[in-house]
Amino acid sequence: MKPFLILQLRPETEASDDEFNAILQKSGLKPSDAVRIRLDQDDLPIGLNLDDFSGVIVGGGPGCISDPHEKKSPTEARIETSVLSLMPQITARDFPFLGCCYGIGILGYHLGSEISKTRYAEKVGASDCRLTSDGKSDKICANMPDTFHAFVGHKEALQHLPEGCVHLVSSPTCLYQMIRFGDNVYATQFHPEADDAGFETRIQIYKDQGYFPPEDAQNLIELCRSANVYAPELILKNFVKTYTRV
Repeated sequence: MKPFLILQLRPETEASDDEFNAILQKSGLKPSDAVRIRLDQDDLPIGLNLDDFSGVIVGGGPGCISDPHEKKSPTEARIETSVLSLMPQITARDFPFLGCCYGIGILGYHLGSEISKTRYAEKVGASDCRLTSDGKSDKICANMPDTFHAFVGHKEALQHLPEGCVHLVSSPTCLYQMIRFGDNVYATQFHPEADDAGFETRIQIYKDQGYFPPEDAQNLIELCRSANVYAPELILKNFVKTYTRV
């Protein structure tokens, strides 16, 4: 099979490794089925050809695309530029793409929609998500319950549905939890790869980065441990099943 290209944006090795392993586990991919690029360490290869891959999966990260450029570290700015450089080709070709958390900001920004901290930020925890009518009939949401919990934690969000997009999942605290552009370009605000153990790792790593008061870390860990989160991983499974090519 042609591998899936997995682009990672987390500069913290423990968080990046945990995310990569979670993507493999929840999607059913083997390490040999994936090409992993940590964009905090490596640039995209010159002449990268999407035809060499079944699809592209972009993980989350601590950056905010809506932050002023001068507030971004050189690493954060380089990561952002690298991911955005692929989006014109992906959207023009309607190439299979799944952006997770930061990925919905990348897609929305590329499509000219507002990404900001004005509305829809969510504290670390489990969000009450619901499939829209379009979500219920979408191939990547197949076999998902109409309502489900998903792990979230983000400072910015998509404020309006970009032109050419379909709204697939919403929640009371964040309207645009999942969207699709064209037929094959997807993005989620929640983390389809995350489970309670993975989120505990991230809580410990990012507790001093403004997502929540550091003293709340243990309470958030307990909250995540008690959450019934199982459905979001079906998005990864369905994405891989739908787009695997030989």
